[in-house]
Formats: sequence, structure tokens, C-alpha cells
Amino acid sequence: MDISPATCELIVSTAASFPQGPARRRFMAETLTKLRLSQRQAARLFGWGRDTLRKAHHEHRAGITCLDATRQRGRKPAEHHLPNLLEDIKDLVKDHVQVDPTFRSTRLYCRLTAAEVRKQLIQRKGYDPKGVPSRQTLNGKLNALGFCQRKVAKCRPKKK
Repeated sequence: MDISPATCELIVSTAASFPQGPARRRFMAETLTKLRLSQRQAARLFGWGRDTLRKAHHEHRAGITCLDATRQRGRKPAEHHLPNLLEDIKDLVKDHVQVDPTFRSTRLYCRLTAAEVRKQLIQRKGYDPKGVPSRQTLNGKLNALGFCQRKVAKCRPKKK
């Protein structure tokens, strides 16, 4: 079947307007059936993946939508592997926390560096040196817990 380049462009842009997942696959399957194209022809004309087209055709034929497990992908956070990590970090840092001396913000400033927190997790809390997260990871965890990693500027009297 001959399809004009303008029609191909319209179909590709319409498919791109759908979010990734079942809605886009449903559009692909309907396009295949309405235009009476094979999966190979559609892949060549529109640049769609054949695996996606196969899945779309199967969903359309069976009437069952496959759920994508996109949230299951990727690396798990450090708390998943070490459930007590955040509580241990809070316990180590609580003695070294300072409030902003000007009281302009509610931030808590930590006088410990992430490398020092890592060292104390190994020494005081008994973590395995190979199992403790890196300095960069601990720095991110400290920021997420609300402990800022910079020195507090001393209050200076105003000049007259």
C-alpha cells in the first residue's frame, strides 16, 4: 500500500503525542488494522519497533492490556539494602547540628562532612566498609534529610 510522506509524518507525530505505554500501542494497532499493514511494513514506514508492534497487535487481538513494570526497573536506593541507614545517619548527625544563627531560615547545618559520616558509620555503627554507600550517596541522603553541608557564617554586628 502506498502512503504519502505527509500521511506518514502525520501518523508518526500523532503516535509521538501519546505517552509511552498502552495508549500509544493501541494507536499503533488501530493504525495497522485500518491501513491493512503488516508489522514489517509499519516498522519500515513509521520507524516503530517491531517488538512494540507485535505487543500492540497481541493486545488488540486479545483485548487484554499488558502492564509495563517501568517503576520496577533501575537500581534500588541504599535504604532498600540497609533499612536502618537513615536512622543511623540521624543518630550520628544529631550532635553536630547547628541552626542558622540569624534565624532567617529553618535549615539545619551539619558540621560533619559526608566522608566523616561514612567513617563513623563504619566505626561506631559497625557497618561493613564494602557495604556502606559512597560519599556522594551519603551527601545526597544528608541533603534529603534536611542537613545542609556548609559552614554557618557567624553573625556580624551591623556597621554604623
